[in-house]
Amino acid sequence: MPQDSPLGDEKVDWKTQIYEVLKEFDVKHMAYVPDAGHSTAIKTFEADRDVTSVVLTTEEEGIPYLAGVSLAGQRGVLLMQSSGVGNCINMLSLQNNARFPLLMVVTMRGEWAEFNQWQIPMGQATEAALNLMGVLTWRAEKPEDVADLLRGAATMAFEGDQACAILLSQQLIGQKVWSK
Repeated sequence: MPQDSPLGDEKVDWKTQIYEVLKEFDVKHMAYVPDAGHSTAIKTFEADRDVTSVVLTTEEEGIPYLAGVSLAGQRGVLLMQSSGVGNCINMLSLQNNARFPLLMVVTMRGEWAEFNQWQIPMGQATEAALNLMGVLTWRAEKPEDVADLLRGAATMAFEGDQACAILLSQQLIGQKVWSK
């Protein structure tokens, strides 16, 4: 659900802005592991006939996929949850050595109001682990932060062949609850 913006009556639809910003940057490929936090972007990209959407069995598959996308002269993005960052650590050495654009949007778990104790260790280590592997990171805490942070990260990734990640805080996404 959109959150209140600092302007008062206006709503910032940050979930839709993710798709819109990535389209501004001519993203033609979206790789992802299904995640409720990314559901709006996933559905919108899958409906876009100009974008190839690839469902991954594990997050690290997205890194060599995006290397190939770059070799083909196109742009892509990897959408994942913080728990998937742990799966990517070794594969991030590919970007570190080959220096291709790698843009990731990561929904955070294991932070504020987490109900699943198994999400906490990787959620707490996500940003540090990415930084240790040479990935530049920015945290979006408020709806009005998402578009600008994503634009900045996309510019650095696509124009500078950098590995960049936007971390969407668990408080921004909203509290997850266990459903039976």
